Amino acid sequence: MDIYDVSFIISTLWVGPFWMAMLLNPKKEKTKKLLSGPWFFIGPIILWFIIMCYNPQGLIDLFSGSSNSLGFIEGLAAGLATKAGITATWAHMVAGDIFVTRWIWRKCLETNSPIWIVRLSIFFGVMLMPVGLGIFAISNFLKK
Repeated sequence: MDIYDVSFIISTLWVGPFWMAMLLNPKKEKTKKLLSGPWFFIGPIILWFIIMCYNPQGLIDLFSGSSNSLGFIEGLAAGLATKAGITATWAHMVAGDIFVTRWIWRKCLETNSPIWIVRLSIFFGVMLMPVGLGIFAISNFLKK
């Protein structure tokens, strides 16, 4: 196991307790307190910076994708198709997913959404974030 494997696992496991708290106990004060600060997303962000400091060439490759002779998308794909690239991308996605899921959770509480909508939106918020957002948006639209 190298730094990329460990970082990938840690970034995945980091969001688990926050996600489970929103999923299983969405209305508890303990959940609200747990999600009141930046801790729910800061772990994957720190890991992203560690990966970039450990392998700055990955960041250079990512931004130099536009100079790839095959084109921007191919250059971007080449930069992401490394252990550093995929691990940093994963940390970025995990941080974004939990951030958006927290927003969904807060909005569900504000709008008194039915518990099954809350849980379904939160479940998919981390697993497939666009689906979680869609469930929340559609249910909110239908309430009006």
